[in-house]
Amino acid sequence: MLTVCALPILSDNYIWVLHDGRRAVAVDPGEAAPLTAWLARQRLELAAVLITHRHWDHVNGLPALLASHATLPVFGPPGIDHIRHPLVEGDTVDVLGQSFTVLAIPGHTREHLAYLGAGRLFCGDTLFGAGCGRMFDGPPEHYQASLARLAALPTDTLVHCTHEYTASNLRFAAAVEPDNPAITARMQVVSTLRAQNQPSVPFTLAEELATNPFLRLTQAAVQDAARRQGAASLDAAELFRALRAWKDHF
Repeated sequence: MLTVCALPILSDNYIWVLHDGRRAVAVDPGEAAPLTAWLARQRLELAAVLITHRHWDHVNGLPALLASHATLPVFGPPGIDHIRHPLVEGDTVDVLGQSFTVLAIPGHTREHLAYLGAGRLFCGDTLFGAGCGRMFDGPPEHYQASLARLAALPTDTLVHCTHEYTASNLRFAAAVEPDNPAITARMQVVSTLRAQNQPSVPFTLAEELATNPFLRLTQAAVQDAARRQGAASLDAAELFRALRAWKDHF
């Protein structure tokens, strides 16, 4: 039986920890100390690390973890310091008796990977609750294609992103689609969760398809909003570009 826990770190990050009651796998350990302390309290042995992309708040814990776990397997994109097992599109990673498929999803960063398995998607900063990450490496065609690929996954897939941004993203989604009742309902649910200091993640892909403007580019209201923000056409990448530029300054 696989258990998945969200370990809060920094101001709004999560380390995802998968465990079977004895061994654990950490996804994107941006800090080592909180993870090490949590594992000790739970009496879990760190068996592997999965990395989605190069940004500091996802990898800064690696040196300390490797100092205390000399043979620790670290999986992730090529070219990142401390990655011991480089991965590319189509690879599989077997951890804790589960097989995860590696998806290349460039856009937030060019090397960004996601891990899909056990009905769960660990997607780093590519897809957030009701939003997506900033476009650092572009072009928009790549990012939009990555999001479209994730949107085509089974709707009951549980999405595990690495930031607590859902509430702010929903405020943007409401500006894009003010008459979308699913956004209003989700805002109420997330507000209640956050008031109780509970995470808004994970969430289902079905929730995203109903509320995330970056996955709803075929909707007339989203297209109209993007055109008002300077989209030159109804091409999906152009609509994405306009929405992402708007969100950058929202």
